[in-house]
Amino acid sequence: MATQTISHRMLAKSRRFIHWLKKPQVLMGLIMLFMMYYMIIIPLYRMGETSLTWQAKDLILNPDVEVGKFTLFHYTRMLTGVLGQIYMFNPLRHSFTIAIGATLISLFIGGSLAWLVIRTDMPGRKLVNQLALIPYIMPSWTLAQAWVVLFKSRAVSGGTPGLFESLVGVTPPEWLSYGPVPIMICSALHYYTFFFLFVSAALMSIDSNLEEAGELMGASRWRILRKITFPLVVPAILSGFIMTFSKVLGTFGGPNILGTPVRYYVVSTMMRGSMSVGDKSDGFVLAIVLIMFSVITISLNQRLVGTRRSYETIGGRGFVANVSKLGRMKYFFRAVVLVFQILVIVLPLGLLAISSVMLVDGQYSVSNLSLQHWIGPRGTGYNSGEPGVLLNPHVRQAAWNSIRLALWTALFTALIGIILGYSIVKGRGTRLSKYLEQLAYIPYVIPGIAFGAVYIAMFLKPVGPIPPLYGTFALLVIVSVAKHIPYSSRSGVSSMMQVGRELEEAGEVAGASVWRRFIRLIFPLTSPGFVAGFLLTFITTMRELSLIIMLVTPKTQVLASKTMFYIEDGNDQMANVVILILLAITYVGNFIITRFRGGSLQKGLGL
Repeated sequence: MATQTISHRMLAKSRRFIHWLKKPQVLMGLIMLFMMYYMIIIPLYRMGETSLTWQAKDLILNPDVEVGKFTLFHYTRMLTGVLGQIYMFNPLRHSFTIAIGATLISLFIGGSLAWLVIRTDMPGRKLVNQLALIPYIMPSWTLAQAWVVLFKSRAVSGGTPGLFESLVGVTPPEWLSYGPVPIMICSALHYYTFFFLFVSAALMSIDSNLEEAGELMGASRWRILRKITFPLVVPAILSGFIMTFSKVLGTFGGPNILGTPVRYYVVSTMMRGSMSVGDKSDGFVLAIVLIMFSVITISLNQRLVGTRRSYETIGGRGFVANVSKLGRMKYFFRAVVLVFQILVIVLPLGLLAISSVMLVDGQYSVSNLSLQHWIGPRGTGYNSGEPGVLLNPHVRQAAWNSIRLALWTALFTALIGIILGYSIVKGRGTRLSKYLEQLAYIPYVIPGIAFGAVYIAMFLKPVGPIPPLYGTFALLVIVSVAKHIPYSSRSGVSSMMQVGRELEEAGEVAGASVWRRFIRLIFPLTSPGFVAGFLLTFITTMRELSLIIMLVTPKTQVLASKTMFYIEDGNDQMANVVILILLAITYVGNFIITRFRGGSLQKGLGL
């Protein structure tokens, strides 16, 4: 009897398990869980393992050690003594200096623009709102390269003057040409879009009832701002802070262009240097430390934001903005904002265009104008004998690699986002849903260049039946998809939350299968989220540099990495031509994608 009871219980449990497994959100969730475990957890484990074991490279300094055995040698070397100061602590201090400075400047710019657009009667607010998104579409290092064209220093560039010196006749100081100041400014002018989007969304959600209640109680305008409006916007400010801070902390392009010439190294440039000479374990130590600081910073942000989640900001009568009247000053503010945005957008492009048609760098005269760097023949004394960019087969291959990398990454990422959104929302409250949400968030806390280092650790060796992928185009697609999972899952969850459960239930009653319901009901209803995720990923992948700079090879070069290699070889004008082509492709792609199903950058960020 006891045996029969046990067998009945086991049979009942197995039936319940099979019934649970047949649920579409469970099956999709398990597939996503396995995929993210492979794409996120295993690479992190491999990186930690490599940093804690003796490597073949270490035999040069320690010939008696056994490769593969446990050691703290790399951590000791990178965290103590003179080497630790040079390779770890100085770059880490520089990284934090730049990240904090750029984030504060971004907060001032983005927050001010958001306030003027949402909470004032400034004319031209719709145009300002559209222009504020353009800097994010541009690669972050575009502004850095334009800064070099404008403020190049003779002392560093070997006698070649910049446009500023040619026009004014005064050599700019080195601190203005290179180092932390220009890196912070260029980074802030790129990433202020985050603060603008987050603060705008927060201000849009605040019903004027709250502020009017303060006015009825006799509170001054400043007190209402300090006690009501600002506390409600703090979570948005913190979200913008952490996104901007984490992005700048791991950025590579700007610090490499503006910092390396004066030996102002940050963690990302130092990590790339270690990897390039074969010291992968030391590079992984740098990556792990960078990840740890990012995790700590984001955890603090989550705690601070979590204490404010109980605020209600939307009233019963809908959104009515409490608009501040600027009076005659509204035209002044409009002029200032438009001039600022034109300088940020048009001036860098103009500087790059001017540099690209100068035959010899630094000679700003009509006689020096030439299309050599665009369509010049091969074998001349310029650009190491390479033909102009439009006739260069290597650049054409890099352009094709960029386009197909962006398209494949955007497609896979957007699909994964919809599936993750379905699994998380339909399974809300279950352990599987929580695991998926937490696992999808992990790539967000890992800076781009550190995430690229993770994949070097994983794919140098076979992973089960999968051969080593280092040096292949497939690796670029995999790492790009994995890095963008947090954003795609966010847009997917946001879209799926708008789909009522009764719609799927109606399809089930009508006899539609699971996959038919998903394809004919769920996916069409969430297609705006799919397009939004596709757009965000396409833009980000087209201009991505930090993530893939250590993974590309001559055969897998993309336009972003091709630009940086030209800069490092001293071919700045060729680099500027490639940047302009990259921007043109990105803008065209953005225009085409936004025409489908209401896709937008805001939706891609889950706003």
